[in-house]
Amino acid sequence: MKHLARKRFGQHFLTDAGLIDDIVRAIDPKPGQPVVEIGPGLGALTLPLRERCPAFTVIELDRDLAARLRKQEGLSVIESDVLKVDFSALAGELGGKLRVVGNLPYNISTPILFHLLEHVQHVEDQHFMLQKEVVDRMAAGPGSKTYGRLSVMLQWRYDIESLLDVPPESFDPPPQVDSAVVRMIPLPQPATLDLPRFGAMVQAAFSQRRKLLRHALGRWLDEQGFEGTFDMQRRAEEVPVAEFVALAQSLPPR
Repeated sequence: MKHLARKRFGQHFLTDAGLIDDIVRAIDPKPGQPVVEIGPGLGALTLPLRERCPAFTVIELDRDLAARLRKQEGLSVIESDVLKVDFSALAGELGGKLRVVGNLPYNISTPILFHLLEHVQHVEDQHFMLQKEVVDRMAAGPGSKTYGRLSVMLQWRYDIESLLDVPPESFDPPPQVDSAVVRMIPLPQPATLDLPRFGAMVQAAFSQRRKLLRHALGRWLDEQGFEGTFDMQRRAEEVPVAEFVALAQSLPPR
């Protein structure tokens, strides 16, 4: 029976065989590596990836698709909302750092990225299909109009590279936006940070991105008891990731 894409799950199934081959070659999984696919759908990526790497786990919320996937011999299926999956525990069960892949539902892609950030020490790398606008923001540098909270929060912890642009006609049904494939490799020696506090600081900085930092971020720093120096006569989009990290590290203990 043909599976109809469900809008509430943000389902758009990849159908371009040439593109699928390009993505699989970019991921290049090896036997023995624990690969986890988020939102496998009809298995467009699952099957060619499994040919290279039999140790394969998928996370699928749609119970009908999960039932189909369970019929695949040797495939481990987690039927769950990905935001409820403990990737740290999963890495322990699978015996190594995870290679996480997937065509992420565009309506919850950012929450998924932030959820994975909490488990990044157990991740080898990530390859995702996302809305191109989101990938552009993830990879943007300071001074760009697309540089923002997402850029800072992810670039602090990952090396991010946009690999492939993907047109709507590569999917069934076609989304109304262009897509892109992104590679995210955790940095080997990241700065030590209080992640929730760092997130709150970056959110405050970009909450009034057209205004100078002394407005929103200045108030937030005062509330934290910050007595150091920082150039507040700039907009948040002008501040490099490294300066945000250094500022967070200089905050007084809570």
